Amino acid sequence: MQYDGTGFHGWARQPAVRTVQEELERGLATVLRRNVDLTVAGRTDAGVHATGQVVHCDVPQGVWTEQHAKLVRRLRGVLPPDVVVRSVTEAHPDFDARFGALARHYAYRLTDDPAGSPPLRRTDTVAWPRRLDAAAMDLAAGLLLGEHDFAAFCKRREGATTIRTLLRLSVSRVAEDAGVEVVRIDASADAFCHSMVRSLVGGLIAVGEGRRPLDWPAGLLQRTGRASEVPVAPAHGLTLIDVDYPPDAGLAARTGVTRARRNG
Repeated sequence: MQYDGTGFHGWARQPAVRTVQEELERGLATVLRRNVDLTVAGRTDAGVHATGQVVHCDVPQGVWTEQHAKLVRRLRGVLPPDVVVRSVTEAHPDFDARFGALARHYAYRLTDDPAGSPPLRRTDTVAWPRRLDAAAMDLAAGLLLGEHDFAAFCKRREGATTIRTLLRLSVSRVAEDAGVEVVRIDASADAFCHSMVRSLVGGLIAVGEGRRPLDWPAGLLQRTGRASEVPVAPAHGLTLIDVDYPPDAGLAARTGVTRARRNG
């Protein structure tokens, strides 16, 4: 599924505010004529977008048989324009959108062009006021790869581990339409803790501006708590673009390993 996070207070259902989960559950309840409880691959924060979000829910087989062929089109008729379900499929009994995932992939977009963000990309591209050294940022990013305790870059949640395996963190400068240059940060990990991607981006920006040395972000991995000097990049530059899962035969094992690790 896809959504423009601009008008949402994040994915997770909350009282008195608009969330993606609430909108999608309401739409599904309208179409299926029964309440559903969604499990999501990545609980995005307020203002964060998604083009490759994955969710699952349980419905009776008879309801699925009756509705699945027309479900995408019917959802289009009841969902708001900033939420789109691109496809639906019957999942393996062991599938779990959250705990079964092997990796989540995010992209962060910003531009240091003097004119700012292109008008048609203003909701997902941060206009940065100072020139950035993307090559230096990429070198600093490479030093963060692997399994580490990313406590310095996370907003800690009680009882949750901050150990993660960062599979990819790369920075590139690309020219887009009308010659606008975009600095893109691609981040992939088995999972990300709260605000981790935006904090990693904030640390890399400090390097790109020349305010911090190349090894500064990696040096923070020695911390056991949140590093207050790490800025959190604006939410609207971040998009969840894809989620990886193992083949069906490996789903149960992956879910078991992930649950044990997150509860450890």
